[in-house]
Amino acid sequence: MASISSRRLSKELMEIKNDGCPVGINLVNADDFSTWLFTIEVMGDSLYQNEKFTLQFRFDQQYPISSPAVQFVVTEGRQAPVHPHVYSNGHICASILGNEWSPVLSVIAVCVTLQSMLASCKEKHRPIDNDRYVKHAPENPKKTRFHYDGEFTV
Repeated sequence: MASISSRRLSKELMEIKNDGCPVGINLVNADDFSTWLFTIEVMGDSLYQNEKFTLQFRFDQQYPISSPAVQFVVTEGRQAPVHPHVYSNGHICASILGNEWSPVLSVIAVCVTLQSMLASCKEKHRPIDNDRYVKHAPENPKKTRFHYDGEFTV
């Protein structure tokens, strides 16, 4: 019997394949139900014009009850956007990935929200505690208890 997680992810993947992704969002890889990759770019006039970023979604067996672990991919040739809520290791401080997660949210809804977060940015800079956070951050961003005023607790 398929788990709730795999049934939900199958449904979301079918919708993506049938309906496509919103403008500026592209599915790169969804070979299994543990990790998916998307590219995201802000369309129109923004600080991130002509920049493309890769988002990684990692799902546990509790998805969609529990949020996916979402972060920007940081490897050779790929960087996280310079943004007040994005750490240089790719971790994202966004309430919908933490205490405001809801099982009604989909992977595409998260992508659109992050795309909107980038589009509305007025000044490119890292979070004030970037260096300290990155030095002590867990590999999985879900293990960080972010306080959504820019502070964090590991």
